[in-house]
Amino acid sequence: MLMTRSAARGTATGSSRRAASRDPGREAWALLYELLQRQRRRFFSIAAELGLAPMQAHTLRLLEPETPIPMSEVAEALSCDASNVTGIIDRLESRGLVERRSDPNDRRVRMLIVTRKGAVLRERLVGRLGEPPAEVALLPAADQRTLRDILRKTLGRP
Repeated sequence: MLMTRSAARGTATGSSRRAASRDPGREAWALLYELLQRQRRRFFSIAAELGLAPMQAHTLRLLEPETPIPMSEVAEALSCDASNVTGIIDRLESRGLVERRSDPNDRRVRMLIVTRKGAVLRERLVGRLGEPPAEVALLPAADQRTLRDILRKTLGRP
């Protein structure tokens, strides 16, 4: 018997949910993953509002103004090859959002620097991404604090 994609997803989702419900850690992770996946569309929408492709927005978010960073570190942070970063940076640079400079200690290394214009756009981007999604914003304040504290603990932050 052939199964439709939606039926197959329902079966897999149902069995994985039953297994997760027996293990609170698995269930917590599954729920957190589901929440994050729901936010992908929101991320793409925010990037588009600011005139950025998703990878450009992700890259700009990673860069700290006034802190030069080697392109190789950006590639590592993006989990991609340095040649892919070149195209992303080309587009950000053509808009005047970042600059490439040689590392004063090693001219072979290209450093990225966020421009003033890039810092302004990055601040808007980080601000918009920092707004909690409705699923979190609608929780009572006590639940938001509990969620924050649990996530801080999970990430090893005070």
